[in-house]
Amino acid sequence: MLKDISSYDGIYLACGVTDLRHSVDGLAIIVKQQFRMDVFGNYLFLFCNRRRNRLKGLSWDKNGFVLYYKRLDGNGARFKWPNDPQDVRNISLEQLKLLMNGLSIDPPKGFGEVKSRDFY
Repeated sequence: MLKDISSYDGIYLACGVTDLRHSVDGLAIIVKQQFRMDVFGNYLFLFCNRRRNRLKGLSWDKNGFVLYYKRLDGNGARFKWPNDPQDVRNISLEQLKLLMNGLSIDPPKGFGEVKSRDFY
């Protein structure tokens, strides 16, 4: 039986591009070596391809790995994926829902502060 997504201790995005030809072992190596995290913990790790239309998820489930895969089809649909290739981000369940619905997980930036010297 698959684990309820809300039961994970953390949901982590591998920001930037991941070669999704990697399967379980390749993705587990990225988690362990590049991000120095425990791939056997109660976590869900998410990876996205260059075109931002495919996603893989990796988690440990007591006696083996579970590999999730989602492919967006049609109309040029793309995930709003963070770009920093060396970063791993811990996101909330609400942010994951935003991401899966095609929305950005980062809040929009408001107006910057205007200083008096910026006038004239």
